[in-house]
Amino acid sequence: MTRLRRETILVFGASGSVGREVVSQLGAAAVDVRGLTRDPESAAMPPEVETVRGDITDPASLESALAGVDAVFLLWPSFSAEGVDAVIDAIDRHVKRVVYLSAQAAVADPESVWAVIERRIAATELEWTFLRPTGFAKNTLGWADQIAAGVVTAPYGRAARSLIDERDMAAVAVRALTGTELEGFGIPAESFNGHGGETYVLSGPETVTQAEQVQIIGEAIGRRVLWQEQPRAEALSAIAAAFGSEAIAEGALDTWQGFETEPEIVTSTVQEVTGRRAHSFVEWAREHADEFR
Repeated sequence: MTRLRRETILVFGASGSVGREVVSQLGAAAVDVRGLTRDPESAAMPPEVETVRGDITDPASLESALAGVDAVFLLWPSFSAEGVDAVIDAIDRHVKRVVYLSAQAAVADPESVWAVIERRIAATELEWTFLRPTGFAKNTLGWADQIAAGVVTAPYGRAARSLIDERDMAAVAVRALTGTELEGFGIPAESFNGHGGETYVLSGPETVTQAEQVQIIGEAIGRRVLWQEQPRAEALSAIAAAFGSEAIAEGALDTWQGFETEPEIVTSTVQEVTGRRAHSFVEWAREHADEFR
């Protein structure tokens, strides 16, 4: 009897927070996992994962990593789409399908890097699935030093976010990469394991204001932490320095300001695709409490 070849899935950004979760969860599936990272020696991947060196800024370095691969989990670590054509072309030469971690911002801004990459992938022969998460729960780790000091000074404390746990983004990505039964979508099973051509908007199970996030983190670490509202003009320079662009910082501030009056979207997609509910921000904060101490 001929033994069927196991699929090989390549995970871009395998040592990052989302990529590492995708690698971990793929480990339970009947596939061979290959993790792409700039520095395999320090990536500390599980022993069953084939760790390979590659850098999206050097598309030629991706050729050997993509050889023999059936599917790719793709994320783009930059706010610039420079070089994306060469990377997508390399993927298209080797791979049948791709799951791309985009962003909900692709809807609001058709010129954003996420929207540009979505259009570029859709123009190929690749079978694709786009994941559009809302805000990442892990981004609150940017407040870690202020949390330790007991006061977080930031703008738009009333902005209501539906922050998503990286484990939930990874769980949906793994289902899209490997195939599983879906609830509520009515998608034919023969279509890319039910996920081909689909765009999934992913969120946490409820909205939590930024000021409430700080309170929840404080409760998780057993310490009272206060929110101090910061004027927009004062916040702009620090955020621009962090993002490397004043225009991107202005866009982020506009988005947060909008969430004060129109909260971030909440979807049930995580549960519909994976069969289990998304983690709450309270659960995420408790899981990551040591990182704030």
